[in-house]
Amino acid sequence: MSIYDTLNEQQREAVFHTDGPLLILAGAGSGKTRVLTHRIAYLIEEKGVNPWNILAITFTNKAAGEMRERVDQLVGFGAESIWVSTFHSMCVLILRRYIDRIGYDTSFTIYDTDDQKTLMKDVCKKLDIDTKVYKERSLLGAISTAKNELVTPSEFEVNAAGDFGRQKIAKVYWEYERQLKANNALDFDDLLLKTVQLLQTQPDVLDYYQERFRYIMVDEYQDTNTVQFKLVSLLASKYHNLCVVGDDDQSIYKFRGADIKNILSFEQTFTDARVIKLEQNYRSTSNILDAANAVIRNNRGRKDKTLWTSQGEGDKIRMRQFDTAYDEAEFVAEDIRKEVRDGADYRDFAILYRTNAQSRLFEEQFVARSIPYKIVGGVNFYARKEIKDLLAYLKTIDNGQDDLAVRRIINVPKRGIGLTTINRVQESASARDIGFYEALKGLDLIPGIGRAGTKLDSFVALIEYFKERSRQVAISELLKEIIEMTAYVETLEAEDKEDAQARIENIDELLSKIAGYEETCEDAGQPATLSGFLEEVALVADIDSLDENQDYVVLMTLHSAKGLEFPQVYLAGMEDGLFPSYLSIDEPEELEEERRLCYVGITRAMERLTVTCARRRMVRGETQYNRMSRFVQEIPQKLMETEGRMFEGRREEHDRDDYAGLSQESHSGSYRNTYKQAQQSFRKQPFQSMPLQKGAQQFAVTKEKGLDYTVGDRVHHIKFGDGTVQAIAEGGRDFEVTVEFDTVGVRKMFATFAKLQKL
Repeated sequence: MSIYDTLNEQQREAVFHTDGPLLILAGAGSGKTRVLTHRIAYLIEEKGVNPWNILAITFTNKAAGEMRERVDQLVGFGAESIWVSTFHSMCVLILRRYIDRIGYDTSFTIYDTDDQKTLMKDVCKKLDIDTKVYKERSLLGAISTAKNELVTPSEFEVNAAGDFGRQKIAKVYWEYERQLKANNALDFDDLLLKTVQLLQTQPDVLDYYQERFRYIMVDEYQDTNTVQFKLVSLLASKYHNLCVVGDDDQSIYKFRGADIKNILSFEQTFTDARVIKLEQNYRSTSNILDAANAVIRNNRGRKDKTLWTSQGEGDKIRMRQFDTAYDEAEFVAEDIRKEVRDGADYRDFAILYRTNAQSRLFEEQFVARSIPYKIVGGVNFYARKEIKDLLAYLKTIDNGQDDLAVRRIINVPKRGIGLTTINRVQESASARDIGFYEALKGLDLIPGIGRAGTKLDSFVALIEYFKERSRQVAISELLKEIIEMTAYVETLEAEDKEDAQARIENIDELLSKIAGYEETCEDAGQPATLSGFLEEVALVADIDSLDENQDYVVLMTLHSAKGLEFPQVYLAGMEDGLFPSYLSIDEPEELEEERRLCYVGITRAMERLTVTCARRRMVRGETQYNRMSRFVQEIPQKLMETEGRMFEGRREEHDRDDYAGLSQESHSGSYRNTYKQAQQSFRKQPFQSMPLQKGAQQFAVTKEKGLDYTVGDRVHHIKFGDGTVQAIAEGGRDFEVTVEFDTVGVRKMFATFAKLQKL
């Protein structure tokens, strides 16, 4: 039996169509990775394509690793010649070879987010930018957007003509780029941008890679931005054998620059393109898929497709609404504990939420019940201070032009080198237009350096020694020598004994990571280089740290969950104002993006989906009263569980009788329909207002306290928009005002801080 006989009809069609542009619209769980790997095998075995001429691009290291493993199993001989890579890793390989053509040294450093922030602080200080007006994060965001749109500093400056604020950003962009170049460093956006610039300006390099990659496959095409689209178009422009796989319904990274138009307009861009839909799902039950289809069908900007499965209906979707977010977390934790007692594993469960802040209550409940868990998307291992310090040593050894790395470690551990001395070296380097480390090697040219020169000389000698050792010993041995000769661990212990143990364990983990890298290189018959290791570290993502074999509950944002699957999923915080967020409710495009995010969340569930929400929730110190999410309302009633209490919490039973929406047994002995209760809850006002006084008396009291509005008045809030005052409660020095806003529901706030304006 042929390996292609295991594919369904549409999958085989996608595998066998090898020439010309091809768009594979692959719904969630439809086996797209299987199609890509079988397509690679078919190209080699049946079409006689040299493995060397095949490129497969993914978005995450995890996805690239899985595809590489499957390709190796399927293809066998010659599989190692196929490029299976992320966009950024592919660009690094190209730039390491040819970036000197556009004025950089091939030993460039890759700056992570923290490095960029540090550099931006230097830029703002040099240009005397008021960071209260121009936030460093906003400046970096503007520059990132420009790079993703292939806009250079000079083009940005031209486009900013007449706009004072944009002109200011243009100056920052120029200086940011100048300092990156001086440090021989690239940020993440540069990896893509510089590769495109290289291919556009060096015809021979472009021709080499066009010949090399005659057959190109791109996974998750809906997540590509402008610069990625341009890169792929350049590489495929000679042979046109471009196969892209994606799902417009899972385009959820607009905030990172992803452009859904790339997939929606593929046939217009490549007029001879073939389109094949993969709609059979192999992951989820029919009820889960029908719910996902019903929600996403409300979007207009999409290509029509409907997921289906032959795996049966499965459990209906459980909907639970609670009094508070605390009750919600308590229910989920207890539900998981019960399921585990009945034979499930902790790794079967995932809790997905819209914002990272929602994890806290779940963590508290899990700790109280000794439930093991892991948060994906927390503090990155490589962002911890001790790891950043040691990596800065390795970066300085590998690339002495990286000023940020040198300055980070020049007094770590403390060598008695003060900020005044560092500033003098930096000023001298800037005046002579040389790097910081190069200035350190010529201290006699720096005025006023004084007795600090001896300490600086010792530091330079240490780095030069390590540079020599890096050519003689393995990376793991080099790092051990750095730790020993700098007495780094001893310094940690002297600073804080309680905190030191955890930091030492992190250092041990870094050594293990290096050893693992060296073993991988040895198995592949490649040299383990310091540059190679630093590249691997720079390109790591949060999701790559998820070990699916470990037995713990996974907590993550919906954005992080894309590409994953779990037997049981809890979608938490399904409330209007939270999900969808209040910022997107009145913006059609933003609301559609939020709905796609909901679709992604629903389709992560394989066997059971539980949707939860709370009537009130504390957000940024304010109590918010939210309606049930409109996305829940879009799920057909017949797919929802119709028994059990709709609202559960820690109230006494006699309190529950009077609580709106409770699903208790009626006089006829039957249960009220849960979904109808949800709809009633959605339409009800979150609570009944209690006016303080009547008429003129009430207005007099509020006016005396400085309020020019009263219950029933229409008011405006700078963030939440227009709404109606529901209640005003006197609370000592201030009034607590309850307002039902038109777009985000009910909010409670203190009058002094709310600054409401009467309409």
